Parts: sequence; structure tokens; C-alpha cells
Amino acid sequence: MSYKLHILAVICFPLSLQAQTGKHSLTLQEAANLMSNRNPTLQIADKAVGIASGERQKLNAFWYPMLNTSGMYIHLSNQIEVKQPLNTYTEPAKEFIQSILPNEQFITSVLNQIGDYTLSVPIFQRNLTTWDANLSWPVFTGGKRIYATHIGNRMVDLAKVGKEETHAILQTELIETYYALQLADEIQKVKEQTYQSLQQHYNHALKLEANGIITKAERLFAEVNRQEAKREWDAAKQEREVAHQALCSLLNMASEEVNILPVSPLFISNELPDSLYFKNLISSTNYTIRRLRLEETIADNQLKIHKSAYLPTIALVGKQTLYAHNLPSNLMPRTMVGIAFTWNLFDGLNREADIRVARLAKESVSLEKEKTENTLNVLVQKLYSELQEAKDEVSTLQTTIAMSEELLRIRRKSFDEGMATSTEVVDAEVMLSKVKIAMLLAMYQFDVSLASLCSVCGVPEMFWKYSNYESK
Repeated sequence: MSYKLHILAVICFPLSLQAQTGKHSLTLQEAANLMSNRNPTLQIADKAVGIASGERQKLNAFWYPMLNTSGMYIHLSNQIEVKQPLNTYTEPAKEFIQSILPNEQFITSVLNQIGDYTLSVPIFQRNLTTWDANLSWPVFTGGKRIYATHIGNRMVDLAKVGKEETHAILQTELIETYYALQLADEIQKVKEQTYQSLQQHYNHALKLEANGIITKAERLFAEVNRQEAKREWDAAKQEREVAHQALCSLLNMASEEVNILPVSPLFISNELPDSLYFKNLISSTNYTIRRLRLEETIADNQLKIHKSAYLPTIALVGKQTLYAHNLPSNLMPRTMVGIAFTWNLFDGLNREADIRVARLAKESVSLEKEKTENTLNVLVQKLYSELQEAKDEVSTLQTTIAMSEELLRIRRKSFDEGMATSTEVVDAEVMLSKVKIAMLLAMYQFDVSLASLCSVCGVPEMFWKYSNYESK
């Protein structure tokens, strides 16, 4: 069976509930779909998946190049210039003049005067402006990007598992709450029937007392038990109201505006597989095991990231000057490309500490997973035993109910003929009521245990398969 409602039912049914007040019949499947569309906890779980997807995108960004622009304006306090003493040039000239004119004094004195000066040649102006485009593209990170991508994917998987688990928990809660209301309705009916029967018995006792067939004490006994049955009926009504409020709260509905009538009956299924079948589901479909398995994978990739710290990081780098003012191109190239690398040779043994912590974290998750599997196997066995006990109890009580009904019929007839006391009739009525309620409780326990078992095994949809009102 598909767990999803038809689109028309999803849209129209909530509107019908809000459009009017009064009694409204509601199947368990309709309630489940109302909860799926109205419960804020499921909406929060959806947001968690979206957040995890965003975090994954952030990790995947390391695969792409980084491109940015930068600019600056600089005012130099002093002009950048090259200073060259002129005697560097005048001394060779003097030697040349003296070689051809040994006695020439005038030119030599002029050259000496010139050589006393220093030539200053400006390189940059005092005000500089640049605007650059910068590119960095890692081509080797020691595997960090690969491991980070794996972590991002597993983070999304974790969020999805959390969403599934939230849905399963809420479905189990819904089944418990819905059937609690159904149980309260059925118990109220039983209490009402018991009261009506004892009321008839009391009326009959009045006539028999008037005819002198029974004593006043027997009539009073019938009256007391009639009143007690009325109190129990009233108490059942109050318990029904509490169960109704709980269901409305789960469905995010105002209990004072609508009176929900659960129409999906309590059931018993005889088609369940053995306990080993459910135990085998634990390792593959249980939400906690799946989550721990994902956490184990994340821890393993984190360990690999720490180990990759021993390897260098290599990147392609580039720079393009888009605009330059007072910056000569012959002194500062407009385009630069190259390869850069970083290699941490020693960091005070920090890498070794990170690796040790990451390895311990991975081992801790593995131990937790093993422990959880053992605990869940015990829980599955417990829930399966509850199912079998409930089935056996219902089977036994069906026979008991038949016997109790026959006993009540006989005692009523005997009382009419003066062959039985009022106490015997009342005892038969009370016993029949208790047996009926006991069977209802056993059926309720079966349904709740089945929902819990399916949820623990990570297959909440299996509940619908074994229900006896499965939608086709």
C-alpha cells in the first residue's frame, strides 16, 4: 500500500474540517497525511535537509577557481628615485682628456665640478593607483577536496535519515494517539452498554420487588451497581475527551472546533513474519544504525583529511592588472601567471595529534554502532513478544467473551424466574464488560507494538501492509 494520500484528499479534507464544526469521520491514513502537511516538526526536518545541502555546496566550492579583484591607492611619503653620482661618468672623461691633452686644466676643473653632483632619476610618482584581477586554482590538495566532498554528501544523507526518522517517530505517535481515541470510543460504548443493561436490570428488579419475588436488599444492590456503572460511563467520556485533545494537538487542530470520529478499527494481523525477519532489518534499515554508519564514514574521511596535511598544496595563480596610474609597465608587468605551493614541514606535532583524535573518534563510532545493534536486537525481540502476547490474549478472550455472554443470558433468565440473585446478574454484567475491555486493550497493544516495531526497524510503511484496512 502506498502511504501517500491522493492529492484531492490532501487538499480538500483539511478545508472541510475548517469550514464547519461538528463531528467528522477520520481514517488513520487521512490523519497521517494531515499530520504530514501540518506538523511543524516535519517542516523543521525539511529545513535541516536544505541546510545540509547548502553546506555540501560550500564544500564543493573548493573544486573551482577563486577569482577576485583588488585595488589600492598609495601616497608615498617620499618619491622613489635612483641616485647616481656623476663622478662615475666624469672620471673616465678626465682620464681620456689627460691622455690627449696632458696640460689641459680648464676642462679637468669643469669635470671635477660636475663630478661633485649626484643625478636623481624618479621611478614612481608619489601617488599610485592600481586595480587587479587575481586568480587562484588549487590543482593538488593531497586529497582534501575529495574527502571534503564525501563528507558533504554524507551530511546530506544524515539530514535525510533524520527526516525519515522524524516521520517514523511521528507516525508511531500518531498511531498511538489515534488508536487511543479509538480505544476510548470503544470503551465508552462498552461502559454505556453495561449501564443500559444494569438500568434495565434495575427496572426489572423494581417490578420483581413490587411483586414480592425479590427482597429490597437485592433491589438496592441493583441500584448501587447501576449508579456505579453510570460513574464509570462518565469517566470513560472524560478519558475520551483527553484522547481527543491529544490527537487534535498532534494534527495541529483546535479540539473545541471539531469532534474527530476515528473510523479505522483496532485490528489483529496473523500474517506477521518471524522475529528473525525483523532482526535482519536492523543492520540495513534502522535509522540509528544508518546514522552511525554515515558518521563512521564521515569520521574516516576526516581522518584522511588530517593525514593529507603531510602533503603539499599546489595551485595555479595569476594576476592581471586592469588599471594602473603612475605605475610604469616596464617596471611592473601587467600580466603574471605561475604555480605556487605550500608545504607544512613541521607544525609542532599538531598533525599527529589531529590524526590520533580522528582515529579515536572513528573507533568510538564503530563501537557505538556495535553496541546499538545489540540493544536494538533486544528491543525487537521485546516488541515482537508483545505482539505475540497480544494475539494470544485476543484469541483467548474471544472465547471468554462468548462464554460470558452465554452466562449473562442464563443468569438473566434465572433472575426473571426467581432462580438467581441480583448479585449473580450484576457479576455477570461486570465480568462481560471487563472481558470486552481487556480484548480492546490487547488489540490496542498489538497495534501500538506493531507501529513501534516497524519504526524501530526503519520500515514504518510496513505497518500499513499488515493493517486490515489497507488502502488499495
